[in-house]
Amino acid sequence: MKIDIPLTPSGYLPDRYSKHAASTELYQGYPLVSPPLTITDIPAGTVSLALTFLDFDAVPVGGFVWIHWLAANIAPQEVVQIPENASQLTSTDFVQGRNSNAGKLVNITDAKISQHYVGPQPPDQDHDYQLCVYALNRRLDLNNGYWYNDFHRQLENSVIASTTIHVPGCV
Repeated sequence: MKIDIPLTPSGYLPDRYSKHAASTELYQGYPLVSPPLTITDIPAGTVSLALTFLDFDAVPVGGFVWIHWLAANIAPQEVVQIPENASQLTSTDFVQGRNSNAGKLVNITDAKISQHYVGPQPPDQDHDYQLCVYALNRRLDLNNGYWYNDFHRQLENSVIASTTIHVPGCV
């Protein structure tokens, strides 16, 4: 599989998808516009796709991997185009899990922020974000608002293939 995500000429995630978004594109100070993704070379037999967008560079800052986006049950096609801002669109036909804003340490209850994409906001230095797409042999038994641990458990014996890219985001 191959994932394409737009990057700036210097190789970073464009401002629009991070804390550097225009104030008109922020919601309560959070960048919620998800980047467009293109997924190609999906293996035969794929029943659904899932993705994670994680920040391992957050561990020294907060003590845990920061979850920016979880999505599952994305319909596979020859080429999957996930449009910009798909995370916030009500017409989206995939389920989304809770990000790290939903956890008890942050505890944001507004689902628009805590159960969708929330863009990078590194406080200390440039971070390297991990975008992983999984080709699965089944749809996962998840509903909107699922937790990462439930997602992770359901991946067992379901992954046909996966691919990961690293997406730099700047302070």
